[in-house]
Amino acid sequence: MNTLLINYAAREKRYALLINNQVEKLVIDRPDQRSLVENIFYGTVTRVLPGMNAAFVEIGEGKNAYLQRNLLANYVLAAEDKATKEKKSVSAFVHQGEKLLVQIVKDATGTKGPKVTGIIEIQGDNLIYMPHGRYVAVSKKIADETKKSLLRQLGKQMKEADEGIIFRTSSISCTEQELRAELEQLRVSYKEILQNASALNHPGILFQKDTFTEMVTDSISKMTSGEVIVDDLAFKQKLESCEQIKKGTVKLHYFQQKENVFSAYRVEHEIEKALKRVVWLDNGAYLIFDETEALTIIDVNTGKFSGKIELDDTVVKTNKLAAIEIARQLRLRDVGGMVLVDFIDMKKDNDRQHIFETMEQECKKDEKRTRLIGFTPLGILQLTRKKTKVSLSEALKEKCPVCEGTGRILSAETVAFRLERELFEHRHAEFEAVLVEATQEVKERFEGPNKTYQSYFEDTTHLKVLFDIQPSVIPYYYVKQFGNIDELSIKTNDFY
Repeated sequence: MNTLLINYAAREKRYALLINNQVEKLVIDRPDQRSLVENIFYGTVTRVLPGMNAAFVEIGEGKNAYLQRNLLANYVLAAEDKATKEKKSVSAFVHQGEKLLVQIVKDATGTKGPKVTGIIEIQGDNLIYMPHGRYVAVSKKIADETKKSLLRQLGKQMKEADEGIIFRTSSISCTEQELRAELEQLRVSYKEILQNASALNHPGILFQKDTFTEMVTDSISKMTSGEVIVDDLAFKQKLESCEQIKKGTVKLHYFQQKENVFSAYRVEHEIEKALKRVVWLDNGAYLIFDETEALTIIDVNTGKFSGKIELDDTVVKTNKLAAIEIARQLRLRDVGGMVLVDFIDMKKDNDRQHIFETMEQECKKDEKRTRLIGFTPLGILQLTRKKTKVSLSEALKEKCPVCEGTGRILSAETVAFRLERELFEHRHAEFEAVLVEATQEVKERFEGPNKTYQSYFEDTTHLKVLFDIQPSVIPYYYVKQFGNIDELSIKTNDFY
């Protein structure tokens, strides 16, 4: 049973796809984090980098966009053959200050700006129109080679010299007349974008997708049966035009309970689980996820699972369960880029192959392109998953202001040693005492057992140390004042 839950009533739009009551897909759309992928901008080239064969383009979104030479319209349309073009620098095709249209292909992540292309794609229901594409392609999902060939021939007839066309899967059921009419409409849309660009005198957006609605309708179109449950009447009415709902193969319901629709179907629990570092498996084993900007590392541990036959049985069963859950977590967390999975060590090549095939099968459920590379000599599985936007954790979390995202802070003992070194520089000073603001933990480490360390320090330096204790999640100290004991004792909140 497939169930699509849509939480649309609040500012944060969300939807989740449940298959047999298990969450298989989760999408969260926030106004300030909305994906810019496929949006079209009017930009200005700010820097041309021959060494990288790329340029940076200001598009009015804060961070400058990155544009590779091979994705420039001028590069694609150049009359030379491919070998000749590749010998030329990016400077031969674009210059600083040049105005051009670009389309986002990958959202900004971390310190990196968005990645863009100069090969604009205008999406239609059955076609994708590229004003400067220069090629015809057919969806890989169309298996019939004869029909593919016919569509390619039709595309070459329909397109003009510099244009490109991609036939989507749905085009197979369209007539030639319908496809020609759609292509003409897409050309009109592109001309409107050019007109809007001519009216702009600064970088800015020209075309913006309703990404959330499109993703929802796309998910519904892939459902062969099941139900859609939405908590907003206006959005429900918008979805009534979906083909699967009009046919009645997918039922559409309005959720009108007071409880949030995600809470009612336990999706909130899955979101919390997808944000945790540790994920428990049903057999007592567990996974540890460590996400960085460069890659994601997943460690598999047997945990409480010990198996019933022998060690190899335990290892293979745990790794198989882990492979299934890892593939699902990658989808839910929307992890992109390089992924390394440290499975429990398997001695037999057959066992490794079995886990590889399990992972491969589970990754086929993923809408994003996932490529399994294989096991390293150390037994770590390497794979990559296409990244177009920030992951779930990047979208819902921010760096800890305490540890700056490292996951670690200086210990109270380290801070106490620093305090000791700083105060030691004032040994034999003319002052009797020093008042130090610090946390209780730092004070205790400075004092030592039964205040033995502090007594030794004071005897050595002839400097009395008084503390003003302040609560803080971070162990710290601050040297507030030097003076005589009576003067400073009044200011301390610690009973010496």
